[in-house]
Amino acid sequence: MPGIRKHFLIISAVLAALAIAIFAAHSRTAPVPPKTVQTGQPAPQTGTPSNPGNVAPASSAASGPSTTAQSPNSVSTPEGTRALPVVAKRGDSVTSLAWHYLPESVYMRESEIEVAIREANGLKANALKPGQQVVIPGMPAEPIHDKPVLVPKNFEARGIYLTGYTAGSARGLDLVRQWKEAGGNAVVFDIKDFDGELHVPFDHKYAPHPDLTIRNLPKYIHYLHSLHLHAVARIALFRDAHLAQTYPQLAVRSRRTGKPWLENGRLAWTDPSNPEVQQYDLDLARMAVAAGADEIQFDYVRFPAEGDQADCEFEFQKEHPEWPRSEVITDFVARAYEDLHARGVLVSVDVFGVMAWARPIDLSHTGQNIAELAQHVDILSPMIYPSHFFGMDGYALPGDAPEHFISESMKRFEATTQGSGIVIRPWLQAFAWRTKSYSTDYILTQVSVAKSEGGVGFLFWNARNEYPRPFDAMPLMRAGGERYFRGDEIDKPVPPMAPATVSAASGPAGQAGHPAATAGKSAAHP
Repeated sequence: MPGIRKHFLIISAVLAALAIAIFAAHSRTAPVPPKTVQTGQPAPQTGTPSNPGNVAPASSAASGPSTTAQSPNSVSTPEGTRALPVVAKRGDSVTSLAWHYLPESVYMRESEIEVAIREANGLKANALKPGQQVVIPGMPAEPIHDKPVLVPKNFEARGIYLTGYTAGSARGLDLVRQWKEAGGNAVVFDIKDFDGELHVPFDHKYAPHPDLTIRNLPKYIHYLHSLHLHAVARIALFRDAHLAQTYPQLAVRSRRTGKPWLENGRLAWTDPSNPEVQQYDLDLARMAVAAGADEIQFDYVRFPAEGDQADCEFEFQKEHPEWPRSEVITDFVARAYEDLHARGVLVSVDVFGVMAWARPIDLSHTGQNIAELAQHVDILSPMIYPSHFFGMDGYALPGDAPEHFISESMKRFEATTQGSGIVIRPWLQAFAWRTKSYSTDYILTQVSVAKSEGGVGFLFWNARNEYPRPFDAMPLMRAGGERYFRGDEIDKPVPPMAPATVSAASGPAGQAGHPAATAGKSAAHP
């Protein structure tokens, strides 16, 4: 028995020592209340990240890592921001945290925030262990949110067009900066294109699940403002494949079948006279204004112009069968202009270049009455691409006659809108389609002729967002004085919001993290 008693005492002592060791280890690693590392303005008392632009709060369990961790040692964060402590979950990595927190941070690229996370936490490996405590630097102490920068409607914009895919990518960020350095002062970017897909967060019953390529619209607009660029949000209105196909009650109807009508048997259109369609587009424009856009540009502000027109049935014809289509278009634009203009932004519309010839068939189909529209918008942007004037004025190859078609278009639009006070700022051709003579000189000719005929500024269109010829032309135009442009600039500076830019080659490309972000998705612009 004494031997058994001795062994029992030894085992008890070992177990007691082991319990003390476990308790001590647990005490060293037990979490304490979160502590936010701050610089600049104080962080919100809740300890949760600021949440600009409809981005899902990072503190949500379903949306990302937990934010209830002990902060590591104080780290250096960009001025006016704070560092957010988080606890990594299973499967998290530096790359995944960078993608998740990018929209809410002051950084524009995944490569930038990834480098910042590594430096703030002394991390070399990409993988994180479950429960590992890290901080996310660069979280704004206050939401990033600009108001529209007011400019007069005759501000001489020199702009390029970006799809939503390009705008939200590293390539797009580089392109914007390069355009500014070349002498540009404006960027037109897609909020919604003719496919109806949205590239920004938008909470609306008709909105599709967004293909987010600009994950934080207020932050993107602030980036443009920080470069002193005029931010133009483009919205393709009534050619909206998503709405027409998902909600057939909003589509143009076929008299023959009672089903949604298709232009040339394949293209879906919403009914421009349907009040629900109009309200959806107006709500989307209001959202862009609230995010800080300086100008709302309406494209596809028309009825379908091709296909079996006699088979089309529209909502307005139930009560006003005698109305021309222009009554509907002008009424919508007038109401939208009154609403948006009161919010402090410019309103522009894109119209077919051939509308300058005022052919009855074009007016009756599209509903674009230029003289009437001129009374209700600030800027008219006719799409006067020479290559698109098929069979006009006896030219077999209109694309190779830029001087004629730019000049004739501008003269006709000026005459039609005389006395209205509207500014004519044309879309110019920045692509070689059906144009053998497309070159740097081609760009120079378009710009100089448009200006000589009363144009104020210009916008370059290339569906793939490839602009080598305009970039080649810009230094020549800057040296050419007022023959090309007078040199207006945004005179209200906005301080930059992020530290020095990391090269796009140093990390994942794309603010949006979208697989097509660097591809420059092609878009139509008829």
